[in-house]
Amino acid sequence: MAITAKDVKELREKTGSGMMDCKKALVETDGNMEEAIEWLRKKGLSKAEKKADRIAAEGIVVVDVDADGKKAAIVEVNSETDFVAKNEKFTSYVAEIAAQAKVTTAKDIDAFLAEPTLADSSKSIEEKNKEMIAVIGENLKIRRFEQMESDGVIVSYIHAGGKIGVLVSADTDAADNANVKQCLDMIAMQIASMNPKFLQRGDISADKIANEREVIIDSALNDPASLPKPILNQLIDTAKNDKLWSDEDIAIYEEKKTNMNYLFNFLSPEAVQVLRDLAMKGKDEYLQNKIFNGLVEGRISKRLKEICLLDQGYVFGEDSKQSVAKYIEEVAKAEGCSIKVTGFVRFETGEGIEKKNEDFAAEVAAQMQS
Repeated sequence: MAITAKDVKELREKTGSGMMDCKKALVETDGNMEEAIEWLRKKGLSKAEKKADRIAAEGIVVVDVDADGKKAAIVEVNSETDFVAKNEKFTSYVAEIAAQAKVTTAKDIDAFLAEPTLADSSKSIEEKNKEMIAVIGENLKIRRFEQMESDGVIVSYIHAGGKIGVLVSADTDAADNANVKQCLDMIAMQIASMNPKFLQRGDISADKIANEREVIIDSALNDPASLPKPILNQLIDTAKNDKLWSDEDIAIYEEKKTNMNYLFNFLSPEAVQVLRDLAMKGKDEYLQNKIFNGLVEGRISKRLKEICLLDQGYVFGEDSKQSVAKYIEEVAKAEGCSIKVTGFVRFETGEGIEKKNEDFAAEVAAQMQS
């Protein structure tokens, strides 16, 4: 059977595969369009397997929110390069994934990948993804998804073309109020910018707070320059009197002790390490010290303000001193309504993935040889 340019064009439009691949597929299947699609699919699976070990740490985050703002989903799909992440075929594909994530009953990513696609029940999401790997030419990974439902309203925000995605749910009796909507949009932007881990302090477990306290205590003891002056002076006296410092470091101390702010710019690394070791050795003693405990509690409070959304400084305010909670309260008062943020989800593309740095010229040479 003669293969026409029109046949090749039709197959290419249906599959997104390269022109020469489409021509070969039609030749191999004697012009049968359905068999040619299957032939390309099989070839695509082969290509996907070769690409599966390549690191996909770029990509985009996409959200899909119902028109009434009651249900939404957020997904992250990774690619190998930022160039592909901006490709319209890729972004449209991820939008399809987000639409399916919004209605799926799957509870984890493995179950999600195994379910049939909405567009074609004969193939799973994972099979569709392998086809897209063949079409796009890079390893693609559907990494994670999360659903959100609300009796109030859900708003979304996408930053930097999909590098960061946010969903925020809130209970309010004025969901159609433009100023309330703007308030929630600003909260979504705050989350994208400041990356809180919790909504409020009450959401943090006692174990988590205890762990934070332990980290802060040890980090303080390992940073002698930041310790309260009475404790630092005690450590220095021990280092000097017990001959744990060299004569040179003792001389430096005697010269600089009138202005302790600069002392640590001149002490040897060995001398600073001695102070760290002494501080850690006296940990139990310092935990009974009111001054030291005040320092620790102050740092814990600062840390909780950093990781709890409602405690964070509202970054879009005049001086960022107003808390997010206070900003919401003021908008609600001005509009005569109630606004209560009930939850949020934030995905950042590639977070937690170790990216592989390669020499570009070497990578091109390697591909030319493969």
